[in-house]
Amino acid sequence: MPRTVLLVEDDDGIAAPLLRTLEREGYDAERVAEGLPAVDRVREGDVGVMILDLGLPDIDGLEVCRRVRAFDERVGILVLTARAGELDRVVGLDVGADDYLAKPFGLAELLARLRAVMRRQGPENPAPSATADAGPATGLRVDPGARRVHVAEREVPLTSKEFDVLALLDESRGDVVTRTRLMDEVWDENWYGSTKTLDVTVGRLRQKLDDAGSPDRVVTVRGVGFRLEDSAPDA
Repeated sequence: MPRTVLLVEDDDGIAAPLLRTLEREGYDAERVAEGLPAVDRVREGDVGVMILDLGLPDIDGLEVCRRVRAFDERVGILVLTARAGELDRVVGLDVGADDYLAKPFGLAELLARLRAVMRRQGPENPAPSATADAGPATGLRVDPGARRVHVAEREVPLTSKEFDVLALLDESRGDVVTRTRLMDEVWDENWYGSTKTLDVTVGRLRQKLDDAGSPDRVVTVRGVGFRLEDSAPDA
């Protein structure tokens, strides 16, 4: 994954020290102060993670997230906001953010969350051949090393959390993975939001698998968790 971190923040008092911290930590950091230039910068390529403030002067940060996700599912998005309430957190994740941090925040916590988003994105520029021989020519194939998902020969673009949920389900294919395990392993101990976040992520994942024509489906086991199963009938 590219090391460039794009900071989208209009408040100079927040942006300046955060940029210095990122550079001191070894990141190639850039900053823009508005949403539309941020979308254009991501479109240019080589941005690994975007640290995105929701309160921007031109367009809302959630709209930035929507526009970026329309053409790039791989860039990590860490949302910063002074807004309070569970609804904002769920909406932010629903439009494709990978994590959510409320202001005021500590630099140590932000850096920890940034590292977590980058780890979930996997190695930089995985070769297309990494999954060429993995599994049969048809069906759903999950490659944890390259962090890629294919249905037949078609790659399915997933956000980092969508991939992590699917990878856990694939590890235990046919068995139920509890909601508790998914929350503990995909969302770290710093997450204090609602488990509705998991439902939002699973909903997006199902839609993407359906759109790709996947023969496998994510089944809800009410009150327990989820199961990844082949839709083919039993012999």
